[in-house]
Parts: sequence; structure tokens; C-alpha cells
Amino acid sequence: MTTIPKTRIQSIDLLKGLVMVIMALDHTRDYFHYSAFFFDPTDPTQTTAPIFFTRFITHFCAPAFSFLAGLSAFMIGKRKPLNELSSFLVKRGLWLVFVEIIIISFGWKFDPQFRHVGLQTIWSLGISMIVLAGLIHLPKNAILAFSIVIIFGHNLLDTIHFDGSYLWAMLHERQKFEFAEGHTVAFAYSLLPWIAVMSFGYCFGSLYETAFDSEKRKRILNRIGIGCWMLFLILVAINKYGDLVHWTNYGFNTKTVMSIFNVTKYPPSLLYLLITLGGTLIFLANAEKPKGKVVAFFCVFGRVPFFYYIIHIYLIHLFAAFAAKLTGFGWQALVLPTFITRVEALKGYGFTLITVYGVWILVIALLYPVCKKFDHYKQAHKEKWWLSYL
Repeated sequence: MTTIPKTRIQSIDLLKGLVMVIMALDHTRDYFHYSAFFFDPTDPTQTTAPIFFTRFITHFCAPAFSFLAGLSAFMIGKRKPLNELSSFLVKRGLWLVFVEIIIISFGWKFDPQFRHVGLQTIWSLGISMIVLAGLIHLPKNAILAFSIVIIFGHNLLDTIHFDGSYLWAMLHERQKFEFAEGHTVAFAYSLLPWIAVMSFGYCFGSLYETAFDSEKRKRILNRIGIGCWMLFLILVAINKYGDLVHWTNYGFNTKTVMSIFNVTKYPPSLLYLLITLGGTLIFLANAEKPKGKVVAFFCVFGRVPFFYYIIHIYLIHLFAAFAAKLTGFGWQALVLPTFITRVEALKGYGFTLITVYGVWILVIALLYPVCKKFDHYKQAHKEKWWLSYL
């Protein structure tokens, strides 16, 4: 039987696994929910509380994973010289960019013509790693200052627009461009704040050094996490800075609550990062001791997150193609020229939110034994260098 090395930190694997599982819910909703083709699930004027929550809970995934990628880079660096770590981050970053453009883009669309390429989570992680490869040569305080200035200050750039600028879209403004006839590229994950989230995570790596007291680590993480949430509430009360869209008072009701928590993800606003990174830190602070089958279940996904990420997209898309055929749309309708919810021909396709949750549970149940087997293989063959890229 394969055992997990004691050098792994369970709370990190647990959080990675949890956000991976939650993330699949959002992607299942995209491919199976009827209303996804008609309105934004976080629009308070059109959505419902269950739909809003289903989308909102997945906001925690990308920030948590980007933060943990930075933290993990620090921990890898404890076993490598700094130049070797830089080389690893550059190579892994380039690999992630390639995977996003070719393997993941095809998984999202099943389109051999690649008419639409979306540069999303994996792309942002890849470029952030390449930038981090340079940042790690700076003093740690400088890296922390860089991270905080961008996280807290990038919303000052919200009113700046450069129409037709690939560079600006890449850095801070979500845009789509036609780079050849019938072919578009969408910069969904603007890089500037995501780079800062990863470098911010790198600065927390020292808390996980062997000699660092676990109770002190817990206090630090709790205080910073709670501080993030308190600052979120202060900025919400002021309602002047921290998000591209200010919340609206619809009265003392659910719609107002949804408006307050309808934080901007593209690019991730300060309010978005405060609430999600605050939750990430609080979770890490209090997740070091829990044990049991449930924890072990999520840790399996957390130890093979990249492998899981790729195959879950293909599996959900395959299920959706089968569902489209059964409901009269034809599987060919799931060969997509753009992101699925923007395909006009698919309006009318889809199911209830309860069905979405059922498909999500099925996807996780099917992927668990596959991921567990790959996890065992990966732990048993650490001599295989290529496994570090999966």
C-alpha cells in the first residue's frame, strides 16, 4: 500500500482538494443549467439565492489555488537552489500556458478548428509562475510589498481603457480579440492581480517551515484572514472603492445581500480578493488537525489537482454532449465556436439546478478512483521527473 510522505502538509492538500471539487460544480452548471444561457447567475435583478450561491461559492477556488501555488513554490525552494527553482517555475509556467491553449481549450470546446481560445485559470497560473521566477530573487519584504500594492491598488486602473490593446487586456481588462478570420482569443484572467496573489502566497511559505510553531501559524493566519473580512465589510459600508461595480440597496432583502456579495472576478477586485483570500487563510489556520475519511477523500484530489483539472473538463463536456443528444439538440451542438453559455443555438437546452448538482456528484464519484490511482502512482514513482508537471 502506498503511503503519503510526512513532508506533505495535509491542510494544504485538503484545501486544494476542496476547491477542486467545488470548482467542478461551477463548470457543471455552465454545461447543464438551463438559465446559464439567459442571465448571469450573480445578477441580483435576475438570479435566485440558490443559483447565486452556487456561483458565489466557486469564487473561492481560483484565489485559493493561485495563493497555494505561490506557497508551494516557496516550499519547493527549500529543497532547491534559488536558480534551480527559477528554472523550474519558468518551465512549469510555459508548460501550463501550452496546456491552456491546446489541451484545455479543446476540452472546453471540442472544436478542432480552435475558433475560440480562452486564456483562463491555467494560463494565469503559468504566467504568474514565470513572473514569480524573477520575483523570488528580491528580498522577501520587497515581494510582500509588491503583492500588497497591486492587490490593494489595482482597482485604481479600472477607469483606464486601451481599446484594441492586447497588452492591456492581458494585464488588467477582460477583452476578446479576433486575431484571424473566424478565430478569437479571450483574455479572461487578467494577469496583474493574479500575479500578486501568487507572490503573496509565496510570502506565507515561511510559516510552514518545520521549525515554525503551529499554534503561532494558526494565530497569524486567523488574524490576517479575519482582518481581510473586516476590511471587506468596511469597504462595503463605504461603497466607494474596492470593486468596479458598487453594490445597490434594494431594501432589507436577499437581493441587497446578493448585490453586496456580487464582487467582480474579471479582473479580481480588491473586495473579491479580500473575501476569498480571507476565507483561504482562515481555512488553512483551522484545518491542520481534522482527520478521517472525509478529509482523506478531498486530499486525494488535492494531491493531483492538475491531473484532475484536465480530465474533469473533458468528462463534463462529454456528459453534456450526451445530454444534448438525448434532448434533441444533437451532440454536434456541443462542438462549440465560443464559450458554451454564449452559443445562441443552445438556448433552451439545459436542466434544473437539482440536476446540475446530481451531475456534479456523479462526476466527482467517477473521478475519485481515477485520481486515487494516479495519486498512488505519483507517490510511488518520485524518480519520474515528468510527474512533477502533472
